[in-house]
Amino acid sequence: MTNVQQTAAGPQTVLEARGIRKSFGGLEVLKGVDVTLARGEVVGLIGPSGSGKSTLIRCLNMMEKPTGGSVIFRGHKIGKSFRDRDGTTGIGTLRRHVGMVFQHFNLFPHKTVLQNVTEGPIVVCNTPRAEAEERAMALLAEVGLAEKRNAYPSHLSGGQKQRVAIARALAMQPEVLLLDEVTSALDPELVGEVLNVIRRLADDGMTMAIVTHEMAFAADVADRILFLDEGRIVVEGKPDETIRNPTNERLASFVSRFNH
Repeated sequence: MTNVQQTAAGPQTVLEARGIRKSFGGLEVLKGVDVTLARGEVVGLIGPSGSGKSTLIRCLNMMEKPTGGSVIFRGHKIGKSFRDRDGTTGIGTLRRHVGMVFQHFNLFPHKTVLQNVTEGPIVVCNTPRAEAEERAMALLAEVGLAEKRNAYPSHLSGGQKQRVAIARALAMQPEVLLLDEVTSALDPELVGEVLNVIRRLADDGMTMAIVTHEMAFAADVADRILFLDEGRIVVEGKPDETIRNPTNERLASFVSRFNH
């Protein structure tokens, strides 16, 4: 991968987590995690179930508010309020620029595919309907679903729903896209169509953090891999150092389960 945009001082950091901790009751899921995402970079997050991957990616979008630590967007700390105030960037501003695609699609069942994709730009960004629909149709064409514009989610396959969800996130023109296990709820034969869309986004330079159990895909598309275990980043490195040739014993054991 060669998408990371360089500046005179090195890669330009867009989104950062510093010392993120997250507890649910007495259970500490994240134990002081640091993550950076440079513009144009694709970071893969791998690890066993319960390691904190999904919680981390939700903290990056403040879908889960960290118990400790900070989220930094474009060099500005994200505050606790929805709106910008007191020198901090609001959660609303963060979510406007950092899109999220979930495991279970979360489409509006009573709206058509086109309405699902245009809802955010029209309601949140006050985009004129004609402009929103034109962009939505272009995005639906990109994910191969232009002909489904008037269909409802109940008439779509899982893979089609997930591609609509990706188009919906892209309709907000995010700087960063966070993807949380977007293929794990799909039948195996539908996984490839979603991964192909993500691969094209990576090739186009979209900044992404991807939680996935698709090891071969992560090794192919990511610039950098983070291996989480028990709430900490245990290994960080390029795919050749992590997925393809792991030297860490815990990581090697984890990756070997996907090589059969």
